[in-house]
Amino acid sequence: MKRVVVTGIGMINSLGHDKESSFKAIVEGECGIDLITHFDTTNHSVKIAGEVKDFDPATVMHPKEVKKADRFIQLGIKAAHEAMQDSGLKEGEYDEERFGIASASGIGGLTNIEKNAIISANRGPRRISPFFIPSALVNMLGGFVAIDFKIKGPNLSDVTACAASTHAISNASKTIMLGGADKMLVVGAEAAICDVGVGGFAAMKALSTRNDDPKTASRPFDADRDGFVMGEGAGALVLEEYESARKRGANIYAEVIGFGESGDANHITTPVMDGPLRAMRAAYKMAGEPKIDYINAHGTSTPANDKNETAAIKELFGSDIPLVSSTKGQIGHCLGAAGAIEAIISIMAIRDGVVPPTINYQTVDENCDLDYVTNGAKKQEITTIMSNSFGFGGTNGCIILKKI
Repeated sequence: MKRVVVTGIGMINSLGHDKESSFKAIVEGECGIDLITHFDTTNHSVKIAGEVKDFDPATVMHPKEVKKADRFIQLGIKAAHEAMQDSGLKEGEYDEERFGIASASGIGGLTNIEKNAIISANRGPRRISPFFIPSALVNMLGGFVAIDFKIKGPNLSDVTACAASTHAISNASKTIMLGGADKMLVVGAEAAICDVGVGGFAAMKALSTRNDDPKTASRPFDADRDGFVMGEGAGALVLEEYESARKRGANIYAEVIGFGESGDANHITTPVMDGPLRAMRAAYKMAGEPKIDYINAHGTSTPANDKNETAAIKELFGSDIPLVSSTKGQIGHCLGAAGAIEAIISIMAIRDGVVPPTINYQTVDENCDLDYVTNGAKKQEITTIMSNSFGFGGTNGCIILKKI
């Protein structure tokens, strides 16, 4: 099969509007979680999230087009533009029909779903916006981006909860490996910080209620963790067939050498160890069981996930466990965008030779006893990384990337 490499990356999250400012803040242990400003939280039990602040979608879209796209699409377009610019690919210089897109989101246009449901209930269905449906569909993220860059190859979309954009990376890689395209643009985005989004997750008791101290609310692997903190943002990666990328002199960040997917078949929201372990094992086997230098863990700061993921890592690696960290303490859990964002963080960790820290780790949990990187980032040469993403419904994804 053909080899697949990453030649462009871009991201936006609560700590920055681009990959460099975001990664710098993440490595320095800064936290983008704060009190919610997107809506009135007076009647909510959860009042904190990792919001993207001061983002103007008109910087990446024509002002007349902004109302046609939900916020998750707007954030995804921003990340896609950065990734394409970073790749050096320019319209007219690539075969449009051999360039595809794989978009992803866990929920999609929840803000517009909420808004138009209220309009329909209060003012009648005739007042619903004609842009409502196109703005809310997950695959419209890929649709908007494909139009921007005249990408006419396979147009795919993953909607697998918090594993969505990791699955999108896997599916884009498969497409190139099997000859379905020469290049694929992966875009994962999420913007579900709204009344029903926060209220819905809170009703499940999935979220942290540490409202009095937002900066320490997301605390992966810590004994006192009480749930995840919602984040929003987007990540985008340009994947290319290796020989094609080398021939055009592209900057190659890393090679996709393994990926794995699995299902728990256990419970719609409660994870188990077996499913994540099988996804990790499949990726590890495909990659040839290399030495893994760093694992960017799913690490959600929920009691069940962190314990199960720790157990799965121990089961797979035995006594030779890589360095592990979760960056969700800094930017929250970006749901369907998390996998793309964390893959980019991992790629930049390879580039800069630094492992981002797990912040807010204060109290040891006997069930979470790995060598987590805490108390600041760790400088270390990194060649190969593993990035994990697990979602509601028992859907799991894992990718392995290697420096060339």
